[in-house]
Amino acid sequence: MGIEPGLVSEASQEVTTALSASHFGSGTLRVYATPAMVALVERTCQEMVQARLPTGQSTVGVAIQIRHLAPTPVGGTVRVRAEVVSVEPPVIVFKAQVWDKHELIGEAEHRRAVIDVDRFMKRVEAKRAEADLRSS
Repeated sequence: MGIEPGLVSEASQEVTTALSASHFGSGTLRVYATPAMVALVERTCQEMVQARLPTGQSTVGVAIQIRHLAPTPVGGTVRVRAEVVSVEPPVIVFKAQVWDKHELIGEAEHRRAVIDVDRFMKRVEAKRAEADLRSS
């Protein structure tokens, strides 16, 4: 698989109004939203491992534990550093830290499961077909 503990990836993003708590509905303030932090951590971890997987495989998020420690205003920039800490097939475990210009603003442990895309999508389509029948 080529995914080993110690693999690291970093990413950053500007805190826009679209990423604020007031926009997400997770709060009333124009500060970086916790759901945006979750998405940044998940995306960074997913992108880190995707190219190392065989064709036909991907990962899906199965768990995240996050601590949002400090606010970052709209207009600021946040950066995440994520690292693979263990591989327990089919699960990959990551630790992440999120920083702004001033301080550590978040910490997370994230787990992603390696899946066979075709088999996974067959399950999705079966659920979709069942839901379509019920709504008729």
